[in-house]
Parts: sequence; C-alpha cells; structure tokens
Amino acid sequence: MLSFVDHFLNKITMYRLVLYYLIALLIIAASFGIFGWLPVDPIDLAFSTVLIFATCWITNIVFAKGFDAPTNVESVYITALILVLIISPVAYTDYLGVSFIVFASAWAMASKFIVAVHKKHLFNPAAFGVAFSSLALNQGATWWVGGNLPLLPLVLLGGLLIVRKIRRFDLVASFSIVALVTIVATSPNSSSLTPIVQTFLHSPFFFLAFVMLTEPLTMPSTRLGRLAFGAIIGFLFAPNIHIGSFYFTPEIALLVGNLFAYFVSPEGRFTLTLIGKNKIASGMYDFVFKPDWLFNFYPGQYLEWTIPHRSSDNRGNRRYFTIASSPTEEEVRLGVKFYEPKSSFKQALDGLQIGDTVSVSQLTGDFVLPKDPAQKLVFIAGGIGITPFRSMVRYLVDTNDTRSIVLLYSNKFSSEIAYKETFDEAAQKIGMKTVYVLTGEPHPVPGTYAGRIHEGLIANEIPDYKERTFYISGPPAMVSATARGLHTMGVSRSRIKTDYFPGFA
Repeated sequence: MLSFVDHFLNKITMYRLVLYYLIALLIIAASFGIFGWLPVDPIDLAFSTVLIFATCWITNIVFAKGFDAPTNVESVYITALILVLIISPVAYTDYLGVSFIVFASAWAMASKFIVAVHKKHLFNPAAFGVAFSSLALNQGATWWVGGNLPLLPLVLLGGLLIVRKIRRFDLVASFSIVALVTIVATSPNSSSLTPIVQTFLHSPFFFLAFVMLTEPLTMPSTRLGRLAFGAIIGFLFAPNIHIGSFYFTPEIALLVGNLFAYFVSPEGRFTLTLIGKNKIASGMYDFVFKPDWLFNFYPGQYLEWTIPHRSSDNRGNRRYFTIASSPTEEEVRLGVKFYEPKSSFKQALDGLQIGDTVSVSQLTGDFVLPKDPAQKLVFIAGGIGITPFRSMVRYLVDTNDTRSIVLLYSNKFSSEIAYKETFDEAAQKIGMKTVYVLTGEPHPVPGTYAGRIHEGLIANEIPDYKERTFYISGPPAMVSATARGLHTMGVSRSRIKTDYFPGFA
C-alpha cells in the first residue's frame, strides 16, 4: 500500500496534489450539504465559490499586468479554494456577506503583489485576505471546513498525503505539540482532555496544519527555522492566548509566523536569463542562466522553477531542481535529465532559447556540507542525483577546501556520466576520490566498476566507512535501498543524509 502511495506521490507535484485535495473537499462538502449531512446550503456554496473564483481571477490578472509579474493559474485556484473552505457560504441577497467575500478575495490576491519583497509575497494570501478584511469590515472567517466532523476523515487523509509528499512532518509535529500543550495549559480545567478533543474535532487545527502552514513560499528554508515557525503558530493558535483584549485568530497566528519566516529566510523571487545550453551526457543538459541579481545559497540547496506554458500536464508548470552551480560561480546552472515521454514542463524547458527567462523562488534545502571541515564524507549519487554534489565539489575546489571525500557515482552507461571534468579537477586539487559505477554496460569500461553500489563495494573502496558521514542523492528507490544497506553495515542513522530531491517528482 505504501509503495502505491509513494508511486502516486512521485507522479504528481505538490501544488497539483493540494489543488486536487481542495477540489475533493469542496465536492464532498457540497454533496454532504445536498443530503443534509452538513449545515451548508449547496446553492449558497455554489454562489460563493463562483464569486470567490471570479474575484481572485480578475484581481490576479489586473495586478499581474500592473506589476509586470509572472502568474500561476494553480496558485490562483488554490487560494480561491482555501477561501471557499474557510469563509462561510453566503446567499446572493446577503449584501454584507457578499462584500466580505469580495473584499477578502481581492486582498488575498493583491497581497501577493503589494506585500512582497523581491517579488516574493510575505504572507499566506488567503490568511492575509481574511485577516485584513476582518479588521476592516468587522467580520471574520468561520473556518467551516475544520469545524464539521463529517469532513474530518478527508481532511486528515489528504493532509497526510500532502505532508508525506513534501516531507514536512517535523513542521506539523512542532505546530501540533506546541498548540496542544498551550491549549491544555491555558484551559480553565487543564486536567481535562476536553480541550484537546474539541480541538481535534471542531476546530481548523488539521486544515491549518496540513494546508496553510505548508505553503512553501511563506515558510522558513531551514529545518530549525521550520520548527520555530511551527512552534510560534502553534502557541498563538491556542484560543486563550491574547494580548489585552486582542485574541489571535488562526489566520493572524499564521501571519505572525510568516513574518518570522521572512526574517530568518528573506530570499525572494529571481528572474534568470538563459545564456547557454550544453549537452553534458546522454540525455542530460546543463542550462546556464544569468540571474537578475546575485543571491546567496549553500551548495546542495534547490529552487522552485516556474515556466508558464500552455496545456500543462498534471504536474503543472512548476518544479523543484537542485542548483548545480556553486556560490562561487556567477552563473546559475541547472542540470536536467530528459526522459521520454517528456512532461509538458520539460518540453517547455527544452524549448527555451538563449535570452528567454524563467522565474525561480523558494531557495531551500538542508542537504548541505557539514560545518566541520574535519568530518570525513562519502557522496553517493545515482544518475541526475549528481547535481547537488557538483555544486558542493565545485565550491570545495574553488575555495581550496581539502576535505576527505569519496564520491560513488552510479549510472547505467558510461555515456551518462556528467560533470566528470569537475570531479577530475577535484582529484587533482583537493584529493577527492571518485568511483564511477556502471550498471548496464555490456563490456568492461576502464576506470569504472561494473555492477551496483552495494555493501561490498563500499567496504572495499572506503575501509574507514564507519568514520564517515554519507550523503545520498538520486532516484527515491535507489536512495532508500542504499540507506538500508548502510544500516546493515552498522552505519548509524545520524551519519546518513538523504536528499529530498523534488526534481524527480
């Protein structure tokens, strides 16, 4: 069952998963309303849905043109669906309710352009739209999707899929633990489990945790930052937390967390101009871009890449790819392996011409070099998983950082070996050892090992392997199998770092 789930998650992007999840929630809610299982009038829900979508769509078009900014249809739909699910449906004769919906929807989309730094919005759009409208119009969101018990199983199921997809269980756990502890501690009867039961069954606890907290652009880029981010929002989520007569709502708690996220990871959105495209291996190309302004990153981190294109498939027009270049280089490199049939995104990427631009954002990732230069390392790469190691090795060569490193690089054929010149230079300048492993060559290739990366090869090539920290990057199945093999060899889990390599999704 888990393998089926993982296969499904690997075939769809996070944004499409969220979009389908929200659509499913809306359809189920409308169906339950028809049968009287939810206190929701399906006609009012349909009217509110159309009104929110129309307002978000129009506002997005107007501001995108006014700010000359790239747009993403998925993000418009996702924001609109969230608003539909947290603002109570209204009848067309409810003029105050209609005004609130239009005002909140318009400000949700406008905030992405107005309240932004370096083209990156600071706040979760839906939370900002609702919070600002509540203060201006003295109305509020009911978060009805989280307060209706019949919807809870679907909220939980879809939410867990999202968190599994983006691997942010640490963030959800931080939020949940702090929120529940604070709720119990501030409850008039702290010895009772009633506050926790009420929180689980009749509050937006799960929807906030799974959907709102996990918006990539408004969370910190490091694990420690994410833990603090979740804890801050969890503390403010508790209903009895207040400053004087001001009580925090879920959306305001989230906005406070967004501010924290900006201060600890302020990178924005960048525009990259294509200046080169080079074939570096069979089916693999190195795209070279010039950024509109220089930004800082750690070798091994990744970016979200956006290429708007028509008729996008179910993976959408956004992808995560590791930066293949080093911070010491002026250009930004993207190493991509093309498989047939190509996704619509990779078709658009392959069709880029010199001078074309792409938009990138959400610089993040913890798969980076350890701070201690004395720590012995082993890099294990499978196929396109070599890109973070190219970034790290290029950085080490350029800074003359002579760490003890062994690279095991696996491909099917020798023609698929990429960035070999960088690793050959590293052998000469910083003493890095590279072992090229080929799994599909019909005849022996000099200077390579025939077979797969396995326990025997690791023990033979790296006698002191128990003293080293292992970094593994590649296809998910390869990463998991290699990590299991290292466990059987006695390598502790604390010495194994696996790359969350979203480019495969």
